[in-house]
Amino acid sequence: MSKTKNLYLSLIGIPTDAPNQYGELYFVHDPQGCWYPNQGNRLNEIDTVCVRLHDGLIQLVFGSLDSFYEVQKKSPEFLSSAGMNSEAKISRYLFNQLLEKIPSDFPLNKYLYLCDCRKIVSSLQECIKEVMQLQGEFYRTLNLEDLFYPKIREDDGLRYVTSPVVTKLYSLFGSVYIRMYSILDYITKLAIEIENLRLQFDSYPRLASKNSQYGDRKRVSFNNRTGTLFEKCQLLTEIENVRNHLIHDGLLDEMPKVYRVISNGKCVEKFLLFPDQDEDGRFMTYKNRNLFYYNENKINYRLPNIVQEFQKRLLLTLEMIVDKINNPQY
Repeated sequence: MSKTKNLYLSLIGIPTDAPNQYGELYFVHDPQGCWYPNQGNRLNEIDTVCVRLHDGLIQLVFGSLDSFYEVQKKSPEFLSSAGMNSEAKISRYLFNQLLEKIPSDFPLNKYLYLCDCRKIVSSLQECIKEVMQLQGEFYRTLNLEDLFYPKIREDDGLRYVTSPVVTKLYSLFGSVYIRMYSILDYITKLAIEIENLRLQFDSYPRLASKNSQYGDRKRVSFNNRTGTLFEKCQLLTEIENVRNHLIHDGLLDEMPKVYRVISNGKCVEKFLLFPDQDEDGRFMTYKNRNLFYYNENKINYRLPNIVQEFQKRLLLTLEMIVDKINNPQY
C-alpha cells in the first residue's frame, strides 16, 4: 500500500504522484484496497437511499419499525439466512422441517416474505459496489501492471500489446458492463415488487417479481421516465448491446489488444479501442460484421463517464421507488 497510496491512476494509463490539471478525473487508492474516482462517485448516496428502502419495506409489511424489531428478537437466525446466505448450513429439506416447528403465533410468512424483498435491495447494493471495484481494478491494471514480459526496447510510435494482462483488462471491462446490466434486472424486480407488494400472509407469498428481468420493465408504472434506468436512451442501449454481445456473440475484439504510444523511448499513453456505434448505442453492422473501429473510440477515456451516468440514473430510480413506498398513489 505504501507504494500506491500516493499514486493517482489516470485515464490514459500512466500513473502520477502529482495530478497536473485541476478538475481532471483520476483514481485514488481507498484504505480498504479499492481504487475510486476522485469525483462523481455516488456510492454513499446510493447506499443511503437503499437504507431508506429497507426501512420502507419493513414499515409497509410490518406496519412499523418497532413491530418488526420486536418480531426479529424472537426470530431464529436461519429464517433470514437459509437459502440466501452461505453462513446457513441448512438444506432445503431441513429448512422445510424447521419451518414446521415455528410457533403458530409467530408471523412466519410475513417475515420470510420481507426477507425475500430485502434481499433484492441488498443484491443491488452489492452489485453497484462490484461495478465500482471492477472499474477501479481495470484502471489499476492499465496503469500499474506490466502489459508484456520481459520488457523490451521499443521504437517511438504506436504499438499494440496482447498478453495475459491484456486478457484480464478486457475481462474486467466486460464485467463492468455485465454487472451494470445485472443491476437493470435487479431494479426492475424491485420496482415491480414494490408496486405489487404482497400483504396477505395466509401462506408464504411468491414474489410478484420472481423471474422478472429488465425486459419486463413495461410492467413498471414509471417506465420510460426521463433520467431513470427505465428511459430509452443511448447509454442503456449501449450497456444492453455490449452485455448481449459478450454473453452471446463473442469478444469485443477478435484479438484483444492494448495500444501504447511511445515517445522518446517511454510510454506516454495506453488505450483500448471500442467498436463504432450508431446514435442509438448499437454497434455499426454490415451483414455478419459488427466490430468496426474507424472512429478510434478509446473506451478507457469514456468508461468513468458511463459509470457515473449509470449511477446518477440508478440514484434517481431508487428515489422514485422510495417515493412509491411513501406515497403508493404517486
